[in-house]
Amino acid sequence: MPDTTQLTLPVLPIHNGVVFPGMAVTIQVSSQEGRTALEAAKKSGDRLLIVPRLQGRYATVGTIATLQSDDDGNIVVSGESRARVGAGSVDENGALWVEAEESPEVDIIDDALDELVAEYRAVVSAVLENRGLGRVAERLLDMENPSQLADLAVYSPDLTLEQKVELLEALDIRHRLGLLLEWMREVLADQELRRKVRDEASESIEKSQRDYILRQQLEAIKKELGEEGDVASEYRAKLEERELPEKVADAVSKEIDRLERMSEQSPEHSWIRTWLDTMFDLPWGVTTEDRLDLAEAWTVLDADHTGLHDVKERIVEHLAVRKLRAERGHTEDIRRDSGAILLLVGPPGVGKTSLGESVARALGRKFVRVALGGVRDEAEIRGHRRTYVGARPGRIARALTEAGTMNPVFLFDEMDKVGNDWRGDPSSALLEVLDPAQNHTFRDHYLEVDLDLSEVLFIATANIAETIPGPLLDRTEVIRIDGYTDREKVEIARDHLLPRQVRNTGLEPEELDVTDAALAAIVDRYTREAGVRNLERELGKLTRKVATHIAGRSEETDANIVVHEEDVKEYLGKPKVWKDEASDRTDVPGVATGLAVTGSGGDVLFIEATAMEGDRGLTLTGQLGDVMKESAQIALSYVEAHATELNIDPDRLKSGRYHLHVPAGAIPKDGPSAGVTMLTALVSLLTDRKVKDTVGMTGEITLQGKVLPIGGVKQKVLAAHRAGLTEVIVPRRNEQDLDDVPEQVRQDLTFHIADTASDVLAAALV
Repeated sequence: MPDTTQLTLPVLPIHNGVVFPGMAVTIQVSSQEGRTALEAAKKSGDRLLIVPRLQGRYATVGTIATLQSDDDGNIVVSGESRARVGAGSVDENGALWVEAEESPEVDIIDDALDELVAEYRAVVSAVLENRGLGRVAERLLDMENPSQLADLAVYSPDLTLEQKVELLEALDIRHRLGLLLEWMREVLADQELRRKVRDEASESIEKSQRDYILRQQLEAIKKELGEEGDVASEYRAKLEERELPEKVADAVSKEIDRLERMSEQSPEHSWIRTWLDTMFDLPWGVTTEDRLDLAEAWTVLDADHTGLHDVKERIVEHLAVRKLRAERGHTEDIRRDSGAILLLVGPPGVGKTSLGESVARALGRKFVRVALGGVRDEAEIRGHRRTYVGARPGRIARALTEAGTMNPVFLFDEMDKVGNDWRGDPSSALLEVLDPAQNHTFRDHYLEVDLDLSEVLFIATANIAETIPGPLLDRTEVIRIDGYTDREKVEIARDHLLPRQVRNTGLEPEELDVTDAALAAIVDRYTREAGVRNLERELGKLTRKVATHIAGRSEETDANIVVHEEDVKEYLGKPKVWKDEASDRTDVPGVATGLAVTGSGGDVLFIEATAMEGDRGLTLTGQLGDVMKESAQIALSYVEAHATELNIDPDRLKSGRYHLHVPAGAIPKDGPSAGVTMLTALVSLLTDRKVKDTVGMTGEITLQGKVLPIGGVKQKVLAAHRAGLTEVIVPRRNEQDLDDVPEQVRQDLTFHIADTASDVLAAALV
């Protein structure tokens, strides 16, 4: 052990650095504690102990230093040796004096120490070389004293303040070099890892550049040898094989030229290839030959759908026109006529969508369907421009690709539910598609070439026509499908729905027989709709019950199941539809039976009137719209103006408040067609004459008592027939609309044609 010297020295604490022996350091002293230490040092021969203070504690070892100069707080000190910090005390001036045990460095001759020094020099030299500090490394190699060599680490930016304090406290040179060697190895490993990552990235970039150059050279060599086999050549071969329209071929050829000049690394390279693939997938010039046999077309349509005579007749007319023009050589006229756009409007479940498939089968064409419900983006119709990432053609072009021909039957489903708000207006994009005068040059934003849609037969469907924009509706030929009679529903169930459900449940046709009476009971007691969708659900439930019974019975039992009317409740449970009997609702004065059209078809509508004492006025309930409220006011005004003619007591009319209610109160109702019904209910109330329980009525009333026409006559008459009514009052100008009512329904009903309110009351009141 070296000789140690006990000294008592003032302490100068430092917070952001470490002073090692052999260092000359400038320290700025600004605190009162520091200035007090300097004053004390001058009393001890300009010597003081510099001790690092870290996280509120003093290091166990400090550096004895000599004060060289003092220039207004900026002092220069020279480190001499390490010293252990002992006990301390504070003098009368506030300076801290400690007992310091000086620990001078002693030269050590040791082979192990020499190996540590050699390895440390090698590691530090490598670290400095990696940083481009080779000259500094040379100076390190020239330093012979191991302690001085180790203490130079105080200048390293790789060591933290805590590590430098730990080096100061390491009095044994072997321990000090061991710590430094461990830390410098970590620094060197981190440098090597960073360099490796950098070199790999550089190599990857250089490889890409090299590959690009070699690829360009390879293409040049192939051209010289006449062995071109690149992508552009493949597309040119496709272009030669296909007979594309002239403008389309020119556009494709230009894009192939661009592709050829473009590097494969360019993003546009893949965009052009996608566009070319889309163009070649489209069925340019490919059409299917129409089947122009009218009798066969009728057979196909009748086999798929019961009823719907108007639609079938229009399709056959279309075929007849094409047949005549084909036979007489008017091929250009055929092309123009093919642009007919049919719009099927009717309640849900009447077969509008499936009718499109039947039309395609009758014509011998391909069938494609596009659901428009909820579409809010114009790009869904016209496609996205090619500048967008992920751009693709619109639904029209994609549907043609799917069909594989340029003349399919194209069904636009749910046209009345196309979105139209701040997010987009696809209905406006449909204007060009559905205009026979324009759609031969329809332009998709993605394709940017004319797409001929003139040979496509467009069929659109909608539940209501009122929500379709006027310009779009004007481009279509509207065919209304008003629903089925109960007898037609029974036929549809027997011929179409029941066989389909039997197949779906795995039954054999002979295993289940449902009588017509049972089918009629299902229609009457379990469904209330214009179409047959719920009817099919109920038949599905019945067939599943039968399938469960058959699957669970013993193999010896092979009797087939017959469902009679009285068996329906066993399979389907209690009835789901309770029809309001007109005789029950109109058994008191003030209740009249009206007819209305709802989203699910026609329905009967009871209107109730009552009077009470109080201020004169009219109360309306039942979620009535503005037009219906006005009809009620008009009816009351007519009654008040013609009280004498109607045999109403004037005193009773003047002293009372009236209340009109239209059940069901939770369903919104509007329209003028309940005017005559409201008038009849008020007159019935005020004259104490009941309304006939067999009569249903519809029509708009005016202040002069004239009965004006309304819409939806067929649906309303069918609703009256379903409800068991036998008489219907309709306006005079709607008499011609009765021709649309099925003959079997007309035979069961008596129609009263009304010109005025007097005609209505004469037919309605008992």
